[in-house]
Amino acid sequence: MERLHECEYPVVIEYDAEEDVYLADCPLLPGCYTDGKTFEEALENIRDAIQLVIESRQAVGDPVLIPAALRAVA
Repeated sequence: MERLHECEYPVVIEYDAEEDVYLADCPLLPGCYTDGKTFEEALENIRDAIQLVIESRQAVGDPVLIPAALRAVA
């Protein structure tokens, strides 16, 4: 089985001009989202959030989705 810490989870990072903040979300892990004042901070924060969500789900025995390899579709 693939080790979860070696997986690359897709993330979405968007700038919210109204709040002047970057919003980050991991679509494969419901409830896994965060923000940051810069793109880099949001990326660092979502990496931490992904790890915390995985650890929390494992601790209570909930399943954790493992991302499939992403490939381009022509």
